[in-house]
Amino acid sequence: MTAAAALTLTGCLQNPEAATGGGFGGVGAEPEEGDGVVSILGAFGGDEEEQFNASLAEFEEESGIDVQYVSDQDFTNTIQVRADAGDLPDIGLFPQPGGVLSLAERGLLVPIDSMLDYDEIESTLVNGFLDSARYDGRVYAAPMRMAVKSIVWYPKQAFEENGWDAEPATLEELDELAAQIKEDTDTPPWCIGWQSDQATGWVGTDWVEEYMLRLHGPDVYDDWIYHRMPFNDERVVEAVQAYGELATDDDVLGGSRGILNTPFADAMTPAFNEDPGCYLMRQGNFATGFFPEDVQENLDEEVGIFTFPPAADGYDGQPILGGGDLAAAFSYDTDTAAVMEFLASDQFGGPWAQAGGWLSPHTSFDASLYPDDTTRQIAEMGYTSDVFRYDGSDVMPREVGSGSFWTGMVDFQSGSASAQEMADEIENGWPQSDEPMDEEGEDQ
Repeated sequence: MTAAAALTLTGCLQNPEAATGGGFGGVGAEPEEGDGVVSILGAFGGDEEEQFNASLAEFEEESGIDVQYVSDQDFTNTIQVRADAGDLPDIGLFPQPGGVLSLAERGLLVPIDSMLDYDEIESTLVNGFLDSARYDGRVYAAPMRMAVKSIVWYPKQAFEENGWDAEPATLEELDELAAQIKEDTDTPPWCIGWQSDQATGWVGTDWVEEYMLRLHGPDVYDDWIYHRMPFNDERVVEAVQAYGELATDDDVLGGSRGILNTPFADAMTPAFNEDPGCYLMRQGNFATGFFPEDVQENLDEEVGIFTFPPAADGYDGQPILGGGDLAAAFSYDTDTAAVMEFLASDQFGGPWAQAGGWLSPHTSFDASLYPDDTTRQIAEMGYTSDVFRYDGSDVMPREVGSGSFWTGMVDFQSGSASAQEMADEIENGWPQSDEPMDEEGEDQ
């Protein structure tokens, strides 16, 4: 589908099974005629802004629509301020679904089934991606970039020299691999760093989310992040403890407490030494931007990857933890609908993919546009997963997701709180006004 062809779909943009509640732009309602200009607010700046605009250039030329993008590094707060002031763009690009859900609850967003062919989009999206923006039975944003977090990175040459298995099929086999590395090299297998100034702790939340998905599956995971079960449920405590059993003093470079003082961006640097100081790092696809320059320049030869594996006795399938940027519309006219259609299609992002640092959430995207085999492998992890789930801390209320959950994990990692104690503390501080959501994203 070309950029121009994407425009032709706006006449059939309905989901006949959509609910009728929430937002505006009811199913079947005709959009207003556009004025030829669509404003977009997002957090992309620098090179990302350049590649985002480059990915829209052909569409603008063919459609005649002038897309005016404004970058705001404080997007999450700015969009809420502008909502309060009644000064909203036509489209917002949300790095987290929490902001989408908040504005959908206020009736400020157009449900995507009003302007997009919901079934067509869902048919090519990574399984589970649309669920992250569901509120009151309807979906209010469409993914336009994917991030994959469930990646284990390793120095390829060291693995080849030692003959280690780089494809553990289960968490149990991953533990065996780590034990083999330690035995063969007398070196801690894991490279883990959390230090991130005021944001220290977010890396720890990702670890718990990984274990929640693998030990208990996506349904329990959803119950947890939407607070349909208490944060201190025994299954959450089990997930925290499972991470703690992996990140012991003997198994992590710098010891378990050194994790808090190791910058997350530097965690794997010792793995690329002639005599590696550690060998395994679980981190998202953005990690390549922090590797040494010579490694980045020769990524396919220097670095190997595999998917953080499932538990043998846990969820029967391969889950992927990730994230992404979500396009949501505040206005409902033909031009906004056309831009949303393009952003949500598998035709968006070619120039960005070629430049690096961008993954399409569509399984039908032309993978030859990715710059290297490593990126193609990462994309394939998302495309072939049994289920994709959004980073849970990005969905939880801000007081928890980027507050008590972060600090609670720091307390656990430092040894000042047990898994049960930190989970109890987070549950006791969960915002009382936050109502749990049912399986359709509706308030109970």
